[in-house]
Amino acid sequence: MVSVKFFAQLREVTGTEGVQVNALDLDGVFVELAKLYPEDVVAQLRGDNVRVAINQELVNGNPALTAGDEVALLPPVTGG
Repeated sequence: MVSVKFFAQLREVTGTEGVQVNALDLDGVFVELAKLYPEDVVAQLRGDNVRVAINQELVNGNPALTAGDEVALLPPVTGG
């Protein structure tokens, strides 16, 4: 199992701080999330502007995961 954490507006659209899923890589995480959430929510989670961190390191692509990893989905930061 890996932990998936949602931050800011992603937490609001999912209605939770995080979930546990079985996945071997990042693409697998999104497959599992698609089983839990409606298509429009998953589209927001997969948005081009959403950054992904694994164990607090930003990643790109489809990295492999190990049981116990933490995947954080980070929406764009705004400020002013």
